[in-house]
Amino acid sequence: MIWLYIYSLFPDFHTCSIREYTPHFPFSPFLPIKLVNREQIPVIPGRILRLPYSHLYHKSRFMENVLNTAHKAIPGNPSVATTSTIQLSKSSENLRVLSKEDWKFWIENGYIIIKQAVPREQATRLANYLWEFENKDPYDPNTWYTPTQHMKMAELTNTGMVEIYQHQYQWDNRQYPRIHQAFADIWGMEELWVTIDRANLNFPIRPGHEYKGFIHWDYDPETKPQNVQGVLALADQTDENMGGFQCIPELFRTYDTWKLTQPADRDHFKPDITGFTPTKVKMEAGDLLIFHSAQPHGIRANNSKDKVRIAQYISMMPANERNEEMRQWRIRSWKEKVAPDGYAFPGDPLNREKQQPVATLTELGEKLLGLRKW
Repeated sequence: MIWLYIYSLFPDFHTCSIREYTPHFPFSPFLPIKLVNREQIPVIPGRILRLPYSHLYHKSRFMENVLNTAHKAIPGNPSVATTSTIQLSKSSENLRVLSKEDWKFWIENGYIIIKQAVPREQATRLANYLWEFENKDPYDPNTWYTPTQHMKMAELTNTGMVEIYQHQYQWDNRQYPRIHQAFADIWGMEELWVTIDRANLNFPIRPGHEYKGFIHWDYDPETKPQNVQGVLALADQTDENMGGFQCIPELFRTYDTWKLTQPADRDHFKPDITGFTPTKVKMEAGDLLIFHSAQPHGIRANNSKDKVRIAQYISMMPANERNEEMRQWRIRSWKEKVAPDGYAFPGDPLNREKQQPVATLTELGEKLLGLRKW
């Protein structure tokens, strides 16, 4: 059962409590919430009300039938909402995949690795296809370094983003039950949508193909985003020098005090990490990394001789099934191979995916896309 705590989370304005919301209802001390059975219940301002989320009928007219256009000039994935009106789970009860120790690590550090979230051979299958898709030979470094397209998000230039979003092998990973169950643990619910996201072939730095490792946020932590992000390792990335994911758990834990030491005009997406040492997160093929969107993170420079970091980006958040425009866009993206349109997503100018068949979805995959309702 999924419970909604109305005091701290109200569907119209997810950043406001009922006490803050009451001026919109000056003629009544009660705030009516309409349920699926059309009954209305009075909510006394400042009190806490608990009701099953599945019974909630009322949704804001401001939140329905709109695409997420917030990420045309800032980072973030527009295939789902920027933040959820549902809070991330705070309970370690009824875990499906995570252990109690995993949960404790997640809460304290803002990230967690789920070992063998998909079988190694399944991860390797997509890795092999990415080489083919990019027309590169994994055994010939002379084929690796070709000109890359312009990225509005400059720090991603030369980091190896592969503009592929709807291939069958990507969907096989997205709809793999253990992947879904891991995100269900983090959210405390199974009714989720998966992000429409791409893959990565991150090559060793060479002259003419340089980039700097970086730390950033895709979502302004000052907004307290209710969102997570994820990376599935498609090849082993245990070498300290071979790039891959890095983050700063210490800054995640101390953000509220750290920000008091920063100038008022600081960049809310690129922190000054003076005094912090980024953590290299080591993964093996098939491992899934989930991290909180308030976690400062980025790509580590690949200073290895010949090792390539290969990954697929996967995340999930609560399904927004009443947002019909968003749901239809997601279905069209799957059917017609339409890439997300955003600051970090240039898409493939060659439209190579258009030549591929539409990915076959399981019943779970249909729900994760929005083709079938939960």
